[in-house]
Amino acid sequence: MSNGVKLRGHNMTKNRLWDKLGKGLTFCHSNYLEISKLSEQKLLIPKMVGFSIPMLGFLLFCCLAVVAESATYLKYKDPKQPVGVRIKDLMKRMSLAEKIGQMTQIELSVATPDVMSKYFIGSVMSGGGTVPAPKATPQTWINMVNSLQKGSLSTRLGIPMMYGVDAVHGYSNAYNATIFPHNVGLGVTRDPQLIKKIGVATALEVRATCVPYVFAPSIAVCRDPRWGRCYESFSEDPKIVESMTEMIPGLQGDLPANSTKGVPFVAGKKKVAACAMHYVGDGGTTNGINENDTVISLEGLMSIHMPGYVSSVRKGVATIMMSFSSWNGKKMHANRDLITGFLKNKLKFKGFVLSDWEGLDRITSPPHANYSFSVEAGISAGIDMVMVPFNFTEYIDVLTYQVKHNIIPMSRIDDAVKRILRVKFVMGLFENPIADDRLANQLGNPQHRELAREAVRKSLVLLKNGKSADKPLLPLPKKTTKILVAGSHADNLGYQCGGWTITWQGFSGNNLTIGTTILRAIKNTVDLTTQVVYSENPSAEFVKSNKFSYAIVAVGEPPYAESFGDNLNLTIPDPGPSTIYNVCKAVKCVVIVVAGRPLVMQPHLSSIDALVAAWLPGTEGQGVADVLFGDYEFTGKLARTWFKRVDQLPMNVGDPHYDPLFSFGFGLTTKPIKA
Repeated sequence: MSNGVKLRGHNMTKNRLWDKLGKGLTFCHSNYLEISKLSEQKLLIPKMVGFSIPMLGFLLFCCLAVVAESATYLKYKDPKQPVGVRIKDLMKRMSLAEKIGQMTQIELSVATPDVMSKYFIGSVMSGGGTVPAPKATPQTWINMVNSLQKGSLSTRLGIPMMYGVDAVHGYSNAYNATIFPHNVGLGVTRDPQLIKKIGVATALEVRATCVPYVFAPSIAVCRDPRWGRCYESFSEDPKIVESMTEMIPGLQGDLPANSTKGVPFVAGKKKVAACAMHYVGDGGTTNGINENDTVISLEGLMSIHMPGYVSSVRKGVATIMMSFSSWNGKKMHANRDLITGFLKNKLKFKGFVLSDWEGLDRITSPPHANYSFSVEAGISAGIDMVMVPFNFTEYIDVLTYQVKHNIIPMSRIDDAVKRILRVKFVMGLFENPIADDRLANQLGNPQHRELAREAVRKSLVLLKNGKSADKPLLPLPKKTTKILVAGSHADNLGYQCGGWTITWQGFSGNNLTIGTTILRAIKNTVDLTTQVVYSENPSAEFVKSNKFSYAIVAVGEPPYAESFGDNLNLTIPDPGPSTIYNVCKAVKCVVIVVAGRPLVMQPHLSSIDALVAAWLPGTEGQGVADVLFGDYEFTGKLARTWFKRVDQLPMNVGDPHYDPLFSFGFGLTTKPIKA
């Protein structure tokens, strides 16, 4: 036996061992250098000449300490390392199952800590209306998200999941959140800085519940108001939509000056990752039918529907969601030319592409008819993460099979996972995966409600003011004898907020969240001596017999979302027309249209003294009264054309057959009444 330690096939003198140990101690943080390599060998320590037992014990202790320290250092967990280095280090450690798990987004109703750890799920989301509990508090949200996150962190690599929620007009799923006007109203403001402030406020309210990711903004260019998602669009004008992508730096933070084009950016724990949607052309479908085909030339697609995405990528948007629609017959979820070819290769987008809800299923007609084909088509086209959202084991099994059988190359999987990890690293999820309640007081913050109230004021459009120009009705006097407030939308917070509020399709009534109805706002504003009488649908006799000074009538659409809002006639729903008729033929009236798009108004216009488009103003109805009674002026200008008849549609500014009731850019103004 030689004077040394036997290391599987070779001898080492004690001087060399000391030398090796010294190097291991010196370089223990260099990711398994000298001493960590020794740790993989079987150390056989026989009786040695010249080594005392205490010295051998000390030597062994040092070896084990260095090995342990080396083993705990992982480059991907070191925030001082460049993101690219962290991604590369983590990727080389991941199994196929862990990679496909990252490409999977599931709905809250099927998510548990065990599911998160067993399937390495990359993301969880709340569908419209899915919450941890009715009227859940921020702490309830925090506990739920953290519980799922702990399941993800319990895996061998500890990759955190990212939780996502809808936030198309504020944090719309959460009780007591500030609900801002829908985009159809915000486009009227033509104020990108206001939209950015709304993004800042929305990020804080979402972060109040431990959620770091939002599905917003919608940057659709609605070209036909018959479309059920038209209220999610800022305008028919791509230039206005492009300018409103300032929502993204509001949500994510301002992009640093030296940023690389297309690389996502999220500025910290008070910001969220954004998602521009829905790529691309969803607002141009035939007859405005949701998920239909957008028939347009490449030049038209690029000039009308693409500018918002170019701007979003330039501003560092973290993710982009696909559209259910098709372009010239090709499903967008399977359009490799536009996803990989244009978005990723030409625009250099480095974030990740997310499918929409069951978006892969809908590649075929009927949906899910050939799921294997759909998975191959969608992933091969360039989709990185799939909003499954329920039957995730089927998706995982199908994709795993396709990779193992070389139907989808491993390079496509690696590209997807790198993009997902890049977003997670940029978000700071690895450093701060578990959230606390420090921002809980931001939900429904009074300052955010004031901001929403300002947005309401600036989004109102005055379309008519008096039956003759020299006798305007607005602003209304606060002090008078008796006024009538009527209409289905005067005292209904749910109608005022529209779809994507508390539930997917929205709600009716005043009990599911907190806010100010138009009726309450009027009562808050008028003089104490003014009697306010509310009757939702008064008879003509009632109106005539009460000798009202004037009347305010709020009518419009009930809430809806997506295909449930597709509408080929666009008339005011009953009893709106009869309410207008009964009130306005008997007393001077201002009609407020609460709707997600222009409606047929020509038959009613002659009987109306003043007409206001309020769109879907959200929870802060006080903004409506602010302008009606002259505390602030009307400034809004139509960001979409108000048609005369539905047989004119689609009709957008610049079209040869352009003959609107109120043209794009129209809006009367008033002057505020000095107190």
